[in-house]
Amino acid sequence: MVYKLEWKLNKKVHEMTIETPNVPAKVSSAPRSFPAPPDLKGQVAIVTGGSSGIGKACALALGAAGCKVVVDFVASGLADANAVVDEIVKAGGTAIAVQCDVSNETETINLFAKTVEAFGTVDILVNNAGLQRDAQVAAMTLQQWNTVIGINLTGQFLCAREAVKEFRRRGLKPDVSAALGKIICMSSVHEVIPWGGHVNYATSKGGINMMSKSLAQELAPERIRVNTVCPGATRTPINTAAWDTSEALAQLLKLIPYGRIGEPDDIARAVLWLASDQSDYVTGISLFVDGGMTLYPGFATGG
Repeated sequence: MVYKLEWKLNKKVHEMTIETPNVPAKVSSAPRSFPAPPDLKGQVAIVTGGSSGIGKACALALGAAGCKVVVDFVASGLADANAVVDEIVKAGGTAIAVQCDVSNETETINLFAKTVEAFGTVDILVNNAGLQRDAQVAAMTLQQWNTVIGINLTGQFLCAREAVKEFRRRGLKPDVSAALGKIICMSSVHEVIPWGGHVNYATSKGGINMMSKSLAQELAPERIRVNTVCPGATRTPINTAAWDTSEALAQLLKLIPYGRIGEPDDIARAVLWLASDQSDYVTGISLFVDGGMTLYPGFATGG
């Protein structure tokens, strides 16, 4: 926009023209230039649910930061998991794909055994695998409830348990990491925002909140750090209906003060920070990466 200013000084009229950049009211996409990621060379990371969405972004980011990455997937995700592995390898990294249903205790134990067999240990666990089975409460089946709780909450417990065992077995490697191990649990804004019609999902995320903080309290004396990342609305396959049309996106943006939907890379950068020594004094937090969804945007104009 161009503004023309006029003023009178000593009976003479002075003029000045000011041009300001056009700044959009809503930013529609994430910025594309970021600082270099932290150096995680020599570390091994497991990313559960790493074949798509946020898990894929985390796996790629960890690979780019120097980690050897294990991409966990369920049977239907084999092709996608292999594609993630190929992308990491083509970029000069190291990765393998391992099939595991994290709600299954035997398969989870096997996931960690295969990781140790391939790479010697585990340094970082990104507890990301999750799903939704939505229904109104009166119509929700026990299977829908158990499936979501099993993957989203029990699966994170089983993986965290196995990670702690491996951290202790391996011991501290101060030349690699200041911490004995790092566990990063993927939660959601719905660990604090109720969500009618999704009681199983919201309950699982609320459980992750308390589980991760209890683990952080228990494990901090051993220098095992446990933190939680809580994404807001993020452009992933799990919620395509919420953003794939202009009408749906417009409705969604009413809930996001920052004016854009999140991208998987937004979440991955938070995960990288929590996995690195840059956050060595950080444990037991819930880091909301949500563009302000938890700021109660309806109250910005009085509620």
